[in-house]
Amino acid sequence: MLALLRASHPAPGAAVTIVAGVLAAAVGLGPVQIALVVAVMALDQLSVGWSNDWIDAGRDRASGRRDKPVATGEVSVRIARFAALASALASLVLGFALGPAAGLAHALFLVSAWAYNAGLKRTALSVVPYVVSFGILPAFVTLALQPPRWPDWWVLAAGSALGIAAHLANVLPDLEDDAATGVRGFPHRLGARASGIGAFTVLATASVLLAVFVSGVGAVVGCVIVILVSIAGVTLVLRGRLTRTLFVLILVSALVIVVSLAAAGPELLGS
Repeated sequence: MLALLRASHPAPGAAVTIVAGVLAAAVGLGPVQIALVVAVMALDQLSVGWSNDWIDAGRDRASGRRDKPVATGEVSVRIARFAALASALASLVLGFALGPAAGLAHALFLVSAWAYNAGLKRTALSVVPYVVSFGILPAFVTLALQPPRWPDWWVLAAGSALGIAAHLANVLPDLEDDAATGVRGFPHRLGARASGIGAFTVLATASVLLAVFVSGVGAVVGCVIVILVSIAGVTLVLRGRLTRTLFVLILVSALVIVVSLAAAGPELLGS
């Protein structure tokens, strides 16, 4: 059971689920709706993680990935495939319990993420699912309101920027292994340095958007923090220090942006 949980990529899955729950509370959804949002995203992220390990089992085995339970044989491909499909179906059904608009937004989020695992990750379009899924995540939450509301355009833009940064940061540690097994996604074509600089650039851009459109000093303070962290990160990249510190700095910047989004509350909603 623990091996199956590890195969679901629990850390990033939990992060996305928590972000969805925090945004749900921030825009004023009720306790039941918040619980539904969390349940939908938890199942969604389990399915995405399991589908990734199921589809990539052969490639992970060739790369000698000992951290992948399906590749090592701790979890069979059949079980991972069944778990991925079952959790995806459950998340889709629950998503429509939040209303047709929210259900459709979530379906787009999930289909986009699965498209990445199914093959887009090996192409120059590998960044597109991250742009789509992270961009639509705030809309999934706000469309669960009664009546449904779209978030403002800058919220969607900030979400997409987070998605781009997440993609670049997620792939950075695996560039060499991916290249050895024929994966040539967007970050691989950019290269390690350009990917690192790109991740910090889009995070800084997202923080500026929040500083411009969210009232109060909180977003401005967050913007200053993200820009300072981004400068430090880009400096490390330019010096060739492509260490795990970069990943930590990207996570810190993303966390500050998520906190700023949550603090915006009703300001996330379009007019």
